[in-house]
Amino acid sequence: MLERFQNIFRIPELRRRILFTLGVFVVFRFGIFVPIPGINADALARSAIFETGAFGLMNIFGGGALSRMSIFAMGIMPYISTSIIMQLLTVAIPQLERLSKQGEEGRQKITQITRYATLPIGAIQAITLAYMIQNMENGAFVIIRGPAFIFSAVVTLLAGTIFIMWLGEKITERGIGNGISLIIFAGIVAQLRPAAGSIGSLLSVGEITPFRIFLFALISIFVIAAVVVIYEAERRIPIRYARRIVGRKVYGGQTSYIPIRVGGVGVIAIIFAIAILILPSTVARFIPHPITQQIAGWLSPGASLYYVLLALAVVLFTFFYTAIVFNPVEVADNMRRYGGFIPGLRPGKPTAEYITAVLTRVTFVGAIFFAFIAVFPDIANRELLRGSLRFGGTSILIAVGVALDTVQQLESHLLMRHYKGFMKTGR
Repeated sequence: MLERFQNIFRIPELRRRILFTLGVFVVFRFGIFVPIPGINADALARSAIFETGAFGLMNIFGGGALSRMSIFAMGIMPYISTSIIMQLLTVAIPQLERLSKQGEEGRQKITQITRYATLPIGAIQAITLAYMIQNMENGAFVIIRGPAFIFSAVVTLLAGTIFIMWLGEKITERGIGNGISLIIFAGIVAQLRPAAGSIGSLLSVGEITPFRIFLFALISIFVIAAVVVIYEAERRIPIRYARRIVGRKVYGGQTSYIPIRVGGVGVIAIIFAIAILILPSTVARFIPHPITQQIAGWLSPGASLYYVLLALAVVLFTFFYTAIVFNPVEVADNMRRYGGFIPGLRPGKPTAEYITAVLTRVTFVGAIFFAFIAVFPDIANRELLRGSLRFGGTSILIAVGVALDTVQQLESHLLMRHYKGFMKTGR
């Protein structure tokens, strides 16, 4: 394994890409500690208002930037929200659907539209966040209240989001891995140090025991291993192509397969579910009425109703998103167009029905697993570690998925240059 690590830095291009990615991480971490103009950093540091609920999820993805109200406070979330919306609109709008089928050129156009659409969505989020931070705790978190603070905060927050988006694209272009995903990964990993400090503090005062920490470590290893297995698991539907003779050449006759990933849309489904479920509780906390406060308590992480609704929402959104991104009828039509067929099935409707049945079963397994991952690590954290960890199943899914994708890209670079793969059996 040590030799394989050394092989990474023996390739000049790969070495430059890794160093460039690490350099971008340094810039990203530096920006997290730069507050926006007009913020009372001392008062904000004493508050934990941005470490729970929907704000807590944004704070984790941003590496703690939101709790410091830094220039990167909104992180990359506006771009992610816009990307998800664009994926949904691609199915609903025929023009976007045609662009998505035009190969690399079409995808670049959709990416460009996503960048432009991020600006208004980011501006709305920045305005909302600026007004909220100004009015929280009777203005204790800002130095001077008024339009000047709102304007400077909105401009700074939006510029920070655009800059992070640019950094992510530069990592994709000149670094290693998917830039946007790696920035989120860096933010999640950055929360490990304060989490370790919280665990150490609880251990020193006797609120948790070494056995609880050991048990939680075993659970974490099991969860990570299970996530890896699910991410790599796929159901392969065999396909054969009819042999055709054109002139003196023979075409077709090959055997292939349709890979249906078990963990294809898990992270997006969980993000959808958490965003929709936590939004009512977050809004209710700012309405000073006993009923709204009670509703906020029911729908907050830690409540039994919250976990039940979260599991159901994850299952629902997993099936919903799978139906959007995977069309069995279209797959069956493409197979028939190119002379492909599933052994034992007629092309057309029977093939589409078979693919739908397989997709439903695979999606069900993935949905149940991701519902479990969305709930179980958070419950274990609260029961064993008193909630000292700020991240749960969603963060684990993202971190493991990004790590696997990056390792596979390193593997590809090594194998292309006739080195041994980074892993013993590379794909």
